[in-house]
Amino acid sequence: MNNSQDPNANWREKTFPWAAPAKLNLFLHIIGRRQDGYHLLQTLFHFIDIADTLYFDITKTSTISLSPAIDGIANENNIIVKAAKLLQATSATNQGANITLEKRLPMGGGLGGGSSDAATTLLALNKLWGLNLSKTELMSLGLTLGADVPIFIYGHTAWAEGVGETLSKVSKSEIGEKNWFFVLFPKKNVNTGTIFSSSELTRDKDPIRIRDFLNGSTENVFEPIVAKLYPEIREALNWLNQFGDAKLTGTGACIFARFNTAQEAHAVAAQAPEKWQTFVAQGCFTTPIEELYRSETSAQL
Repeated sequence: MNNSQDPNANWREKTFPWAAPAKLNLFLHIIGRRQDGYHLLQTLFHFIDIADTLYFDITKTSTISLSPAIDGIANENNIIVKAAKLLQATSATNQGANITLEKRLPMGGGLGGGSSDAATTLLALNKLWGLNLSKTELMSLGLTLGADVPIFIYGHTAWAEGVGETLSKVSKSEIGEKNWFFVLFPKKNVNTGTIFSSSELTRDKDPIRIRDFLNGSTENVFEPIVAKLYPEIREALNWLNQFGDAKLTGTGACIFARFNTAQEAHAVAAQAPEKWQTFVAQGCFTTPIEELYRSETSAQL
């Protein structure tokens, strides 16, 4: 079959870039705990147009390789490799892949970089290996890798509940008009386990609806704890609050503020101390991979 006959041919080229975008939590509440200890939450996931990039070279052997290696993480423990091997085991395929990662999103920043990389791996290899699993099936697999993986497979700005896997699409009109973001990484990693186990963490917020978010219910319950334990993040929050309503995303360490225009966000970026890593990004209501899947799987969701 030649390329003109095969709609997936271009995706099989090693040079085809698969984007793994960042997410922001526009608010984050904990409303309870399950008996197994998992926290029940409410959040609004919104994508932004900064991303890691992955490349996949499909092989006829079952070997999964990843390059370059990430300092301090053995390849077999990397969530990308785990995602590929999980998909192999589930589908019983004898195909493999050499995966190349271009890392842009800071690790441990609360932008969902690792989860997004895993989701992109599942979505890409599902296509490239010709497995034809539905997005619903992929989301179930992704949840076993991490609570944030399903949103990146879902691929649309969403209101999330449960442990983060119960998702409902949110439109532009529901999210508000400000859709440019200044994102700041203080270059400090947050220990998520410490934050979740804190006795000061509010675990019984009353459930809200999207209209409550639009009316100003935009708290991240982790923010006061993170600010207390990490002076570098508290400093960054205080600095960004001069220019807008600074918020922590996830459990941190990245913080962000929303702006009406790119010019406003770039004006803040121009004043940021060089010791911090910063991004100016536009909000996105769908992920790049969602465009590849939408026509094929929308009936299954």
